[in-house]
Amino acid sequence: MTVNGTIPGPTLEFTEGEYAVIYVKNEMSVETSVHWHGIIIPNFFDGVPYLTTPPIRPGETFKYEFPITQNGTYWYHSHTMLQEQSGVFGSLLINPKEKTLDYDKDLVLMLSDWTNEKPMNVLRNLKRGNEWYGMKKGTSTPLNKVIARGAFGAQLDFWRQRMEGADIADIYYPAFLVNGQQQPEYPDFKAGEKVRLRIINGSASSQFWMTFGGDMPTLVSADGLNVEPIQKNKTFIAIAETYDFIVTVPQNGKIEFRAMAQDGSGSATANIGNGQVLPAKVVPKPDKIKMMQKMAKMDMKMGAHALKFQPKKDERFEMKKEYGMKMDVMNMDMSKDSTMNEKVDHSKMDHSNLPAGKAGMNMEISKNSEMKMDDSDITGMDLFSEYNYDYLKSTEKTTYDKDVPVKEILLNLTGNMNRYIWSMNGVPLSETDQIKINHKEVTRITLNNLTMMHHPMHLHGHFFRVINKNGEYSPLKHTVNVPPMGEVTIEFYGNEYGDWFFHCHILYHMMSGMARVISYNTPRDDRLNGYPISGLLTEADKYYTWAMVDAASHMTEFNFTTSNIRNQFNVMAEYGWNENLEAEVTYERYLHDYLRVFGGVNIENEIEDSLDELSTTAIVGIRYLTPYLFNLDVRIDNKLRPQISLSREIIIFPRTAIFGNFEYQADFGWVDDLPAGDNFANEVVWNAGVEYFLSRNFSLMASYDNRFGAGGGLSVRF
Repeated sequence: MTVNGTIPGPTLEFTEGEYAVIYVKNEMSVETSVHWHGIIIPNFFDGVPYLTTPPIRPGETFKYEFPITQNGTYWYHSHTMLQEQSGVFGSLLINPKEKTLDYDKDLVLMLSDWTNEKPMNVLRNLKRGNEWYGMKKGTSTPLNKVIARGAFGAQLDFWRQRMEGADIADIYYPAFLVNGQQQPEYPDFKAGEKVRLRIINGSASSQFWMTFGGDMPTLVSADGLNVEPIQKNKTFIAIAETYDFIVTVPQNGKIEFRAMAQDGSGSATANIGNGQVLPAKVVPKPDKIKMMQKMAKMDMKMGAHALKFQPKKDERFEMKKEYGMKMDVMNMDMSKDSTMNEKVDHSKMDHSNLPAGKAGMNMEISKNSEMKMDDSDITGMDLFSEYNYDYLKSTEKTTYDKDVPVKEILLNLTGNMNRYIWSMNGVPLSETDQIKINHKEVTRITLNNLTMMHHPMHLHGHFFRVINKNGEYSPLKHTVNVPPMGEVTIEFYGNEYGDWFFHCHILYHMMSGMARVISYNTPRDDRLNGYPISGLLTEADKYYTWAMVDAASHMTEFNFTTSNIRNQFNVMAEYGWNENLEAEVTYERYLHDYLRVFGGVNIENEIEDSLDELSTTAIVGIRYLTPYLFNLDVRIDNKLRPQISLSREIIIFPRTAIFGNFEYQADFGWVDDLPAGDNFANEVVWNAGVEYFLSRNFSLMASYDNRFGAGGGLSVRF
């Protein structure tokens, strides 16, 4: 998928004060859309299909039109399914009415990630819990490496909380790109010229550390709005953020710009100028095992539910209290922290330089504050300290009138890596209500991250401010990164209308439920008649289907699953070459992340080593993911025979896993008569094996089953 045949699409350039008219023609066979990221725009043209704007159907042309009331660096992208990952994105450059910064030329650098897979297959693979992506890019933490580093205790702590380990990025990307290339060259810039690098992170799922060769660059803008210039080299750019730097092309050499993926799995570079390359600093790869060790020493409870038992019940404050980092572990005098001490002054705010009166506040409190500790500090509180915005200072005051009432909202960011469900307050998008906004008050939303992932949160149609050490000069942004176990508070004055989307900009997180609708509770635009909001909500609750076949010398096993957030259908069949057969069809209903109830039918041969007589029974039971990641199955059939089973898989080497299953069934003769003299019968089934991953879809396996014996073969995943 492309825009005008290129990836990224063309740069659309405007001047502040102009009126934009943009025609988007859909020449694809599926619906599409365009969202104008960071642009203050009439609600109807914001570009979220079924929420603010009708989808653009195949063959249709949609006319976007809106006044340009701001200047800076922005971008556009599809907001339909996973099209952004496939290439439907591009940059926006809006020149100011009057130039205030000293530079000669512009250069847009758009960062992106590229996969050779269909994005829906990527998401399907994440939903099934396959560990292949971590194996492929070398960022997994198998047991042999954990033990070699003396981190087995930390691993046990993660397992106890139903987590495999520290996680940074979910997906394997064979390439990271700058303007669609891995190493573009820009030789037309001459020595001595000052170039404004307009850097946009248009990735679907990748965040970067940016570094520059040559002299120290000057950061002048963040998310399209000017900030006090500051010389800064190593800078983190979250997904959907934009940063502008002014660099001077050296007399002898070319500047290397480097963007390294946050997990260290790859980089993209761009060279500006001519001559010998002045290399950018290479940021060290993160040490995930060391992260695990530090986190295990912190008083932290992980594993907050991404899928609650009662989604309509308000438990957000209890959730925040139970999970996350405990304040008493910080072991520091918070009174010395200017970020914590600051009292927000809501004195009258100068809106003269802000787009359409949109502004806000983002209070980055203790968990995000820059904490200067030695790397060996046992609390590990320095773990995410560099992910803050203290270096950004607005060029003017951004506070509000202190008399404006404030409405407080808490949103816990929650996730489940095992099933790849992401949500807020344990409620995914498909099960949520709208967040109602009063246009006469300030809305303050505290974002409390209870996951091990970074979440770049984007609010459509608004800017908010990030309260940092710069106090009333704290900067304005439209996207903010919330680090793991960190807390950020955003605040904006509600002077809009309509419904606006608020979501994590990791595309696969948004598509898995981490989104909400901010509503001013105004009448819906009549032009959206026939486009119900359910069209948006169901995007995050689609069924994903996968299957696996183990073809071995002693047995064949087939597993089929189709699942959405709450519902799952399973088909399982095992056939041993000694003519032992078992098949099962079940429906499951997830009550929350770890517990589901199920019912179905089981078929197996009655006579050992013979298919002459098959028995069909109805079954009901529960399935539960226990601490330490054991899968527990407790059931009873229509013959009143209770059964319990326990299974587990552990990755012991970079591409090697061991697995096992134990199953015990008892028969007390409550329905069928037992042989004379017996008052109890039981059946024990167990197996154990090893699997070597060749690729995402193929593995070599060997196992022993007490029914079928030993053997080996090939596992194929669909």
